[in-house]
Amino acid sequence: MDITILRIGATLASFVTFIGIMVWAYSRSNAKSFQEAAQLPFEQD
Repeated sequence: MDITILRIGATLASFVTFIGIMVWAYSRSNAKSFQEAAQLPFEQD
């Protein structure tokens, strides 16, 4: 097995992981929890 094939595989795995994180971060089901988390620093005790 050539080192180039390993590099290609690592690049593809990283890209698929990145796309997965982007889909998760921008999904509508997570929007409410992210909005609540964004307001935490501004809440008073």
